[in-house]
Amino acid sequence: MTGTTVERLTSQDVGGVRAVWNEVVATGDAFPQTDELGADEAAGFFAAQSFTGVARGTGDSRVLGVHVLRPNSIGRCGHIANASHAVASSGRGRDVGERLVRHSMSTAAQLGLRALQSNAVVSTDRPARALYERLGFTEIGHVPGGFRRDGGEYVNTTLHCADLTLAVRPAP
Repeated sequence: MTGTTVERLTSQDVGGVRAVWNEVVATGDAFPQTDELGADEAAGFFAAQSFTGVARGTGDSRVLGVHVLRPNSIGRCGHIANASHAVASSGRGRDVGERLVRHSMSTAAQLGLRALQSNAVVSTDRPARALYERLGFTEIGHVPGGFRRDGGEYVNTTLHCADLTLAVRPAP
């Protein structure tokens, strides 16, 4: 996993991060959103997260991926984080997704959160499911027909959770 860094979002990153996010939304295979982020709303959306991480190749300013991190709930359940991860098509197969997930895990732990939960991993997204499993997430359930594809077909979503009180291994 050499050649990719993940850093905090800056105002200069918003356009590239928005493009990656919207690419994933437009494919209709992974994110629940149906509408792409407009230029005006993107900065506010990413700033409203507890942390937004930007992946790029070392020596390259091009955005390859993004993760957003926020609490999954409030109050007595506020110690559980939720994250979304998006990888540009140009970054796939380059371990960008793994860097993003590892970074979201370590950042959540640094923020004092005890677990990281992914609420709606599309069951047919085999690469994402394999990545979560490899990084120590446990599949904790599924929602039958929880995701509607653009063609109207319903597929299951799975919930995954990682215990962040265990040692979180940073990316090599």
